[in-house]
Amino acid sequence: MKFAPYNDPVNNPENYLWGIFYCNKKDGRVIVPKRNRWMGFTLNFYNPISILIILTFIVLAIFLSRL
Repeated sequence: MKFAPYNDPVNNPENYLWGIFYCNKKDGRVIVPKRNRWMGFTLNFYNPISILIILTFIVLAIFLSRL
């Protein structure tokens, strides 16, 4: 089994809150690949734009559920 080096911020366990939320102030990307790259992408929750994306989805879901 090959382990990814910790110099890649996505693979460093210190950059994860509770082991599932990627939170890295030094990483300027909003969307980052997951630890297992074949699983897709996730958000960098320390980036303010990602919070806006999440809030937009929540507001949209509430709005559409009221129709």
